[in-house]
Amino acid sequence: MNINYQQSRKPPVATTGVIGWLRMNLFSNWFNTLVTIIVAYFLYQIVPWFLNWSVFEADFTRNYLGEVIIDRTGCSRVADPENHSGACWSIIIVRFYQFVYGFYPREEVWRVNVVYFLLVVALVPLLYEKFPVRKQFLKFTYIFPIIGFYLLYGGPGLEIVMTNKWGGLLVTLVLGFVGIALAFPIGIILALGRRSNLPVISMICTLFIEFIRGVPLITLLFFGMVMLPLFLPEGLNMDGLIRVLVAVTLFQAAYMAEVIRGGLQAIPRGQYEAAQSVGLTYWQMNRKIILPQAIRITIPSIVNTSIGLFKDTTLVVIIGLLDLLGIGRGALADATWMGLSNEVYVFVAIVFFIFTFSMSRYSLYLEKKLKTGINMGAD
Repeated sequence: MNINYQQSRKPPVATTGVIGWLRMNLFSNWFNTLVTIIVAYFLYQIVPWFLNWSVFEADFTRNYLGEVIIDRTGCSRVADPENHSGACWSIIIVRFYQFVYGFYPREEVWRVNVVYFLLVVALVPLLYEKFPVRKQFLKFTYIFPIIGFYLLYGGPGLEIVMTNKWGGLLVTLVLGFVGIALAFPIGIILALGRRSNLPVISMICTLFIEFIRGVPLITLLFFGMVMLPLFLPEGLNMDGLIRVLVAVTLFQAAYMAEVIRGGLQAIPRGQYEAAQSVGLTYWQMNRKIILPQAIRITIPSIVNTSIGLFKDTTLVVIIGLLDLLGIGRGALADATWMGLSNEVYVFVAIVFFIFTFSMSRYSLYLEKKLKTGINMGAD
């Protein structure tokens, strides 16, 4: 019986190598096989067409005759639409400076380039624990916002560049990164305040969070641009970009607070009791024991809300700020390049995808490093 049973068993399916991976992930059953075939068919139809449009038949600085493109009429698909249908990337190349710097003075653009470089220097040691001489670089990370603002805006020794000349990627990064960086600590305070045993503090934090979450971001942006100056003391004028940054930060802080509050509620009660039993104060308990665990298990949600805010910065175009999308819309309003909306929106989408995909991949790296999936309550 044992011999017959062993002979009737099917040979084990290979689980290693390319074939094994395909069997395990794409062809493990009939449904996965059907889905794989359908997706492969759509990719076969879309990818070659997109590559042909964006690369192989596309115009960059010259058309198919070798002529320099100075306006839309020089593009191949405009000059010879029957034989050419590729993209005309000349609009991106010609307007590239505005896409990256807005209307920042060209003679001062080195300051923006320095800030871009210093931003990388400040973020890398903050995000990666194994970075060489990390402690020394972290000291610079803490003072980078002051240095960055001084370089961009100007001051002693540097020409003042008003924020109405900022634009493109510069405005997108300022609103996105600064909004996220400021909203995170504010969100922690709001989350702790909402769970406070003091009724007044809990009620104030709850009302703030629920009010902000119940109002669209565009309403807060209009409030920051139009209504906020009315509440300021007479003679005090707040820069338009700063007003928008305040609205974006408050909006993000409310959502961040709820994310962190969910993490706080997931911490077992025994963690609080153990911290109190060793004599830790309220702030020591939260700083050393509770918050690290809560933030650890809410990393996916924190990154998700951060990505949402980064994409929502495009709404500032409605109130007159020319971010990356605003510069693109302005380029399309120029009769010289009218009709090239596909190229502009694809370019803007690619730029946003690069940043949001990088944030998502870092989130996965952090989850794997901290082993977020482990059930923390089992301890």
